[in-house]
Amino acid sequence: MVELKTRASIDAMYEAGQVVARTLMAVREAAGVGVSLLELDEVARGVLREAGADSPFLGYRPSFAPTPFPAVICASVNDAIVHGIPTGHRLRDGDLVSIDCGARLGGWVGDSAISFTVGRARPADVRLIETAERALAAGIAAAVPGNRIGDIAHAIGTVCRTGGYGVPDGFGGHGIGRHMHEDPGVPNEGRPGRGLRLRAGMAIAIEPMLIASGRDDWHAAPDGWTLRTNDGSRAAHTEHTVAITEEGPRVLTERR
Repeated sequence: MVELKTRASIDAMYEAGQVVARTLMAVREAAGVGVSLLELDEVARGVLREAGADSPFLGYRPSFAPTPFPAVICASVNDAIVHGIPTGHRLRDGDLVSIDCGARLGGWVGDSAISFTVGRARPADVRLIETAERALAAGIAAAVPGNRIGDIAHAIGTVCRTGGYGVPDGFGGHGIGRHMHEDPGVPNEGRPGRGLRLRAGMAIAIEPMLIASGRDDWHAAPDGWTLRTNDGSRAAHTEHTVAITEEGPRVLTERR
């Protein structure tokens, strides 16, 4: 069931989204060669705590997970696509890092992700991240009343495939509101004009995931959470929480 949000509810989601945006910016600023993923998680916990928000990630346990998620961010490095658990791993020069974060504030949730490089960036990683951002922007541009979920999926997938990148099978965005994962699902590839029709008041998380090699396959790491590329190639992940309004898409997790 898809819940349509009021303007006041969307405004409240924007406040939660801005906590997420600040958290991601703080984590990115703290990331550097020699910094551990656990240290980045502590930075995120501090921002959430200061804002009076809590984490929808911490303790989350979907049906596929062997254990509750133990952190407030997902930290995925190099060949990790999404859902990386922060560990004592220390970042190295040239690492590609994807950070996914959520915040719950006043009963509403925001969710967003960024990818960036640490130290000296590989040109191929820069192109991968830039393409992920373009795919995200294309998906957001398609999130208007009267379009369908397939239009968002097609916009994202077109940018990814044109760039020569893979799109991980079975993963994409989702509805969001009082809960982190709500209806509808938002695939990262699809046919235009298909799927649920978009209406003002819907709120969705749009999140392209790209694999550098062009392959789509992946596997779950032994921790049961981290998804890794099968061929060891690098991956990028970007995400925004977006409200569909009569005035056009409103990005609730915009980063300033």
